[in-house]
Amino acid sequence: MQLPNDPIMLMSLCNARLRDEYESLDELCASLDADREALCARLAEADYHYDHERNQFL
Repeated sequence: MQLPNDPIMLMSLCNARLRDEYESLDELCASLDADREALCARLAEADYHYDHERNQFL
């Protein structure tokens, strides 16, 4: 799956999937064949950071 380049769209996609389908960011990344560190770094550039306890990017 091609991930969106726009950080807001990417955050929205990740949070929707985390809410509806996956119990962790690791599961999401494995499913999307995405590098967790790269995904987090991309979202951090837009000041979105993963919250493990809430299982979402804030």
